[in-house]
Formats: sequence, structure tokens, C-alpha cells
Amino acid sequence: MFQIFKGDTYSGLGNGTQVDNKVLQTFQKNFVQVQNILDQNRLLINEINQNHESKIPDNLSRNVGLIRELNNNIRRVVDLYADLSSSFTKSMEASSEGDSGGTLKSDGKPGQKRIRPG
Repeated sequence: MFQIFKGDTYSGLGNGTQVDNKVLQTFQKNFVQVQNILDQNRLLINEINQNHESKIPDNLSRNVGLIRELNNNIRRVVDLYADLSSSFTKSMEASSEGDSGGTLKSDGKPGQKRIRPG
């Protein structure tokens, strides 16, 4: 297991934005889930390769299920990364709204925050 950030807040984003411990714990949990799935995928790929090289009919048939499991795992990783991205964006938006309450255009007049479709 690895530690992404230490302490209660992380302010190393260059603009003084702080990310609270709950957000970091969510990131940590999701990254650990992703790593576990990727580790499982490595084992699946090794087994698929061994079955393929053996050319034994039963092993080749087993590969169908293993490849399905691998594809499902890849979908799970994509979903976890999408969740991470969304959570990070929301936490940054909430943090920046707390800091400034809005944005200023280059002419110094108030402007609208751009919201990205998600």
C-alpha cells in the first residue's frame, strides 16, 4: 500500500488550495482499489498467455471466461478513474468557491466560472 499525501491538508497545488483529509482518504481508497484490480489483471493475463501457449482445448475454452473477467476489470478501472476525476473536480470547485466566491476577468470585472460538462 502507498501513501498519497501526509497530514490533514495538502496545499501543494500552487494556488494555496487545500484538500481536506476526507477527500484524500477517498483518493487513497480508490487508488488502492485500482492497484488491486491491476494486480489481478496481471495474473489473469499471465494465465491467459499460459493457456494460449499450451494449446490444450480446455485451457483455450477457459480463456473465454478469463478474457471476459479481464474486460470487466478494465471497465471497473475506467469507472474508478472517472469517479476520482469527478471527485477531484468537485473538491477543487468547492475549495476555489470558498477562496474567491467567483472569478475576475482580465479586465478586473466579475466573471462566470466555466463549468465543464461531466
